[in-house]
Amino acid sequence: MSINNPKHHRRSIRLPEYDYSQEGVYYITICTQDRRCLFGGIINGRVKLSEYGKIAERFWRDMTEYCDGILLDTFVIMPNHMHAIIVIIGDVIRRGEVASPLGGTVDISGKPGDGIEIPGEVTSPLRGTGKHTLGQILAFYKYQTTKSINAIKNTPGNKIWQRNYWEHVIRNEKSLHKIRGYIRDNPWHWASDDENPERKIISRGVRAIHELPQQ
Repeated sequence: MSINNPKHHRRSIRLPEYDYSQEGVYYITICTQDRRCLFGGIINGRVKLSEYGKIAERFWRDMTEYCDGILLDTFVIMPNHMHAIIVIIGDVIRRGEVASPLGGTVDISGKPGDGIEIPGEVTSPLRGTGKHTLGQILAFYKYQTTKSINAIKNTPGNKIWQRNYWEHVIRNEKSLHKIRGYIRDNPWHWASDDENPERKIISRGVRAIHELPQQ
C-alpha cells in the first residue's frame, strides 16, 4: 500500500493473520458516529476543541497510564475524528526515554497539565495483564471516552464513535516522518478533508455554479 497520501489507509482492512499485539508502529484513525463534529472546530488552521474534544485529547494523552507496553507519538483530535501514531513495544515501560521499534528513542517523560479531568473513576483491564492487541487498546479508549462524554451530556448509552477504526502499519522511518507531517498539517486541510461534512456541500455548490447555463 502506498502511503504517498496517508489518507489511503482509511480503506485499510485488518491484515489477515497479522499479530496486532506484536511490537510495531501503527497509524490509526477513529471517526465519530455519523461524522458528527462533537470535538470542536477549525479556526485559522488550528483546532479549537470543545469540552468533549478536550476529554478525547486528555484521555489519549493518559493512555500510557492505563495500558502497559505502549508509547504515543504524534496525534491530533479533529472535529469529528482523530489521527494518531501508537507504538506497541510489548514490555512494561517506565517514565523517560525508551526504545522505539523503528530505532531511536521516544520521550514519554511528561504531558502538559491542561487542567482537564476525566469524569468518574477509570478502571483499566490493560494494566499488568500482559500484551494487548491494537483493537483492544482502541476499544478501551473509545469505551472510556464515550462513558465520560455521555456522563457530561447526560446521554447514557449514546454512541460517540464509529464501531470500526482504520489502521496502517508503519514499516520505516521515511513513512513515519511523512505520516507525522500529515497529522500535524491535518487542521490546515480541513476544508478539503474527506471527513468534513461541509466539504460535500461546498463541492456541490461549486459544481452547481459550473453547471449553470451560459447566458
